[in-house]
Amino acid sequence: MGKNHVKRRDFIKISSAFLAGSAVASSDLPLSFLGTKDAQAQEGDRVVKTFCEMCFWKCGVDAHVKDGKVVKLVGQKENPLSNGKLCPRGAGGLGLLYDPDRLKHPLIRERVNGKMMFRKASWEEAMAVVGDNVKYLAQEYGPGALVSFTHGFGASFLKRVCASCGIITAPSYAQCRGARDDGFKLTYGHSVGSPEMLDIPNTKYHVLIGYHLGENMHNTVVQDFTQGIANGMRVVVVDPRFSTAAGKAEKWLPIKAGTDLALFLGWIHVIIKEELYNKKFVEEYTVGLDELWEGVKDATPAVTYARTGIPVEDIVTVARELGRYGENALVNPGRRSSWYGDDTQRMRAVAILNALLGNYKTPGGMVRYGRYRVPSVKFPKFRHPRVNYRPAYPLASKVATNEVIAHTLSGKPWPVHGWMVYGCNLISTAANQKQTYEALQKLKFMFAIDVLPAEICSYADVVLPECTYLERYDDLFFPSYRTPFVSIRQPVIPPMFDSKPAHEIGKLLAEQMGRYDLFEMDIETYLDTRLKKIGSSLSEIKVKGTITKPEQNLYKQPGEKLKFRTPSGKIELASSRMKKAGFDAVPRYTAHPQAPKGFFRLLFGRTPSHTFARTTNNRLLMELYSENDIWINEQIGKDLGLKSGDYVRLSNQEGKKSTFKVKVRLTQRVRPEVVWMVHGWGHTDPNLRAGYGKGASDTEMLTHTVIDPVMGSVGTQHNFVTFTKEA
Repeated sequence: MGKNHVKRRDFIKISSAFLAGSAVASSDLPLSFLGTKDAQAQEGDRVVKTFCEMCFWKCGVDAHVKDGKVVKLVGQKENPLSNGKLCPRGAGGLGLLYDPDRLKHPLIRERVNGKMMFRKASWEEAMAVVGDNVKYLAQEYGPGALVSFTHGFGASFLKRVCASCGIITAPSYAQCRGARDDGFKLTYGHSVGSPEMLDIPNTKYHVLIGYHLGENMHNTVVQDFTQGIANGMRVVVVDPRFSTAAGKAEKWLPIKAGTDLALFLGWIHVIIKEELYNKKFVEEYTVGLDELWEGVKDATPAVTYARTGIPVEDIVTVARELGRYGENALVNPGRRSSWYGDDTQRMRAVAILNALLGNYKTPGGMVRYGRYRVPSVKFPKFRHPRVNYRPAYPLASKVATNEVIAHTLSGKPWPVHGWMVYGCNLISTAANQKQTYEALQKLKFMFAIDVLPAEICSYADVVLPECTYLERYDDLFFPSYRTPFVSIRQPVIPPMFDSKPAHEIGKLLAEQMGRYDLFEMDIETYLDTRLKKIGSSLSEIKVKGTITKPEQNLYKQPGEKLKFRTPSGKIELASSRMKKAGFDAVPRYTAHPQAPKGFFRLLFGRTPSHTFARTTNNRLLMELYSENDIWINEQIGKDLGLKSGDYVRLSNQEGKKSTFKVKVRLTQRVRPEVVWMVHGWGHTDPNLRAGYGKGASDTEMLTHTVIDPVMGSVGTQHNFVTFTKEA
């Protein structure tokens, strides 16, 4: 253990000798192939069925293979998530597979002549170092000393081993949809799921709140949205920025940033006061209407206008239209909900609006999906002592990443001395980089598993190269969905370089810990065993790619009584659990700080060709979008002497400056007090040669966060920036 623990965990540039020098040397595929239209034009000699990992949606893919090379990726027609289509990221998966900057070998950090460096290692040696340190941490500091951060489907195998180490966390909980899911659980007793359980193709009146459909490119949702519009769906978009979705809307409400909850309470006020709610549904299936009214009776349209900047006429019109369409209307919960630190209550307000409409299990409303249940294979469980820990936030369903980072710094309430980081670049994904860097210095051991040399890898003691999703088996995928299905991820080509799939890495780690029984089956036997329990087999699904059941009935049937897993057994407009935990039972609006003079609130989102940091080294996708830019209101930009195409350096309210410059985009499509940029750019590791220095990192600017006291969501939209023009 001692030889791997260093007093200062310096960033170490991974030598290019340890990376793939070129695609030519590694795969006989010319590097220039990745920059040509032919990269997505060739038909293969054979087609291999799999599912995508360019984002978490996991669409079905038909991978065309020719002369041993993957030459084309298209949407799998049989798969309900793809329906024969892929988004730009999915179609650009070859850019990851044949990325010349991929991690090539296991690496071990060592001090040579007083200097820290990485050296190439064998898997046997690297896993011995990992195993020794994992065991040391458990023996010296007890359960929970090693925490696992995971993002990606391969983590399911690693979790089998890491369960004994204490806490397993994912950045997506506190940074993305945790507040949304917990807010709906407090109201309905269940979350909205992923994929979201929304009947968008049949929605008649659809309100989007800061949800950038068409930019936030979840394949099936965009297809549903398109179908809904074709069916005559009316759309209202509430957003400080005129998004792609706003271009499809009949009404764009450019709300003052940070006042969304005020608008929701204003709509609830109108719907209750004018008795536009579904009285039969509310009486039979909800509790707390009187208490809700007491909480919103002062949120009049005039007050709401003063808070949000939305005209009274628009506030009243949308509320009345929601009431008119009722059970066929939908206020979309969106996805990323970590905005201002009041996120659970804000998402509860969205849940309450939908409940008042009575749109539960109705055409165009919220529905309940079933799933193709595939029995698991029973493996022996660890009997090691585990850390007895509840999340610090009283109504959290998971442990938040920021909570673990804080524990690493403080050593309380239990000591954290080691991290395993799988598939998530915490430097870019965890808000408050300074805290992340400080926590890294406190660690006694950290190992990273990744495909590319992400920044977090350069702080690791051991780096393990995982192969891409096109080179491996993973577990079966069978989410809750309107058409229940099971899909297979299988190797399209063998793993390149000295990389391994997560199931093999998990097996090697289990063996180091003396737990040979956890991976007694090889991966093909394991998958075949599961599939035979549903009357299929590995050989069948490898050919079909996806096995489906008939579509289920999504809507409430005559005589059906709805049940909700809340303390009352009903939808709780006033939450009993919130009240018991000392919070407001009904959401209450509190104004957020506004920008200091000369500064602008920083907002961020996505672009269709990229998924945060995961794709910003992808040479194919960078042909579509090569760097992010910053949207600045046109008049504000002119007043500052800026024009489109200029480059600026960002500085935030605490004096933090962006490492790299970013291009200016002057536009009338954003409110004057905010600026907007695409997340995931501004990579600082030169080993990411395509993405290095391209655009600016919004994460660098997120030095001020506000934590949701209910469940720990990280509010990041309290950061403000100004600009310094670059020569």
